[in-house]
Amino acid sequence: MVIAEKRMVDGRVSGLISLLTWVVISVKANGLYAPIIYVENALAKGAVCLDGSPPAYHFDKGSGTGINSWLVHIEGGGWCNNVTSCLMRKHNRLGSSTQMVKLLAFSGILSNMVQFNPDFYNWNRVKIGYCDGSSFTGDVEKVDHSTNLHYRGARIWLAVIEDLLAKGMRNAENALLSGCSAGGLTSILHCDSFRALLPMGAKVKCLSDAGYFINAKDISGTAHIQAYFDDIVTTHGSAKNLPSSCTSRMNSSLCFFPQNMAQQIRTPLFILNAAYDSWQIKNILAPADADPRGHWNYCKLDVKNCSPTQLETMQGYRAEFLRALGGLGNSSATGLFINSCYAHCQTEVQETWLRFDSPVLNKTPIAKAVGDWFYDRSAFQKIDCPYPCDSSCHNRIFEAL
Repeated sequence: MVIAEKRMVDGRVSGLISLLTWVVISVKANGLYAPIIYVENALAKGAVCLDGSPPAYHFDKGSGTGINSWLVHIEGGGWCNNVTSCLMRKHNRLGSSTQMVKLLAFSGILSNMVQFNPDFYNWNRVKIGYCDGSSFTGDVEKVDHSTNLHYRGARIWLAVIEDLLAKGMRNAENALLSGCSAGGLTSILHCDSFRALLPMGAKVKCLSDAGYFINAKDISGTAHIQAYFDDIVTTHGSAKNLPSSCTSRMNSSLCFFPQNMAQQIRTPLFILNAAYDSWQIKNILAPADADPRGHWNYCKLDVKNCSPTQLETMQGYRAEFLRALGGLGNSSATGLFINSCYAHCQTEVQETWLRFDSPVLNKTPIAKAVGDWFYDRSAFQKIDCPYPCDSSCHNRIFEAL
C-alpha cells in the first residue's frame, strides 16, 4: 500500500515536472524569452564592457511582414562617473556580459504577441545589453591595469550595430531605435548615427523612453546633475562622441542633456516621459546630498506621501521639464507623450505599454501613440495636465531601504 502510494506521488511529481518543462519549452519556442548573442569579434576592435568582456544583446527574429523591420532597444541602468562607481558595476550585468542572463523575457514593446504589441510584434526585436556606463559614448584607449576598467561604450555601439547589419538589418525597410532611461538617452544621442548606418530608403525613427534628463538644480540650489554628467563625460572620454552640432557651441558635458542637442537631430524622434519622472525626482531634484536629514525620503517612495510643499516643488520641476522640452523645436515629425505620472520607463513593461488599464493621453495608450507616429497614421504630441489629474497613471511605489 505504501509502495503504491509512493509510486502515485512520484508519478504526479514526474507529471508536474514534465508539464512545467513543456511550459518552459513552449514559452521559449514562442519567443517570449530571447537568447543572448555575444559579439565575440568586437574583442579585436577593443569594443568591450567595463570588465573587458565582449558586448552582447538578446534577439528574437522577425517573421512574415516584419521580416525586414527592426526594433533595436537599449537597456537602461544609469551611469558610472568615476573609477569607484565603475568598479562597482564591473562585476554585474551593467559592467560585464558574463553576468547578463542567457534568456531574457521580452514584453511590452519587445513582445511577440499581436494583442500586446500590434505594430512591432513580428519585427526583428533586439535588446542591447548596457555594460559600459556612458550611454555608449565613451572611448578611452588606455586601460589602467590596476583596475582593468575599459571605457569603450562608443566602440560597443558601433560593433553591435555592425553585427546586426550583418544579420540582416542591412536590408531593413523599417527601423526603430528605442531605449529606456540611460538607454533612452542613448537613443537620442545616437539617433542620427543609427539612421546613417541603415539603407537610404528605409523608414528610420527613434524613441526615447524616460531619457529626457534635464539640467535642473536640486532643492539645495546646487547644480548636482550638471556636475555628475560632467564627471561621466570626463571619465569616459565621451566629448568626441557627442553631437558636434552641440559641442561646437558649448561645453561638451552640457551636450549630454537632450535639451541642448535634440533640436539638431534630423531623424524623427518620439519623446515618452513622465513629467514627474521618478528617477529625476529622486536623483536630480532631491538627491540624498541635497537632503541630508531625509525630509524627502518618504515622498520619494510614494508620491501620495508628499507634503503640499513638496508637491508644489515637484510642480515647479514639471514646469522646468516642460520648458526644457522646447529644446526639441516644433517639428511635426516629433512625437510627444508626456504624462503626469510618478514613473520611469513605460515601454518595457506590459501594463504601461499596452493593457486594458494602461496609461492614456487623449484616450490613447502609449503603444498606439508610438505606432501611429511611426507609421505616419497620425501625429501625436500630447502633454498631460498637472498631477494628480491623470487617473490612468501607474505611479511607482518604492520600498524603503
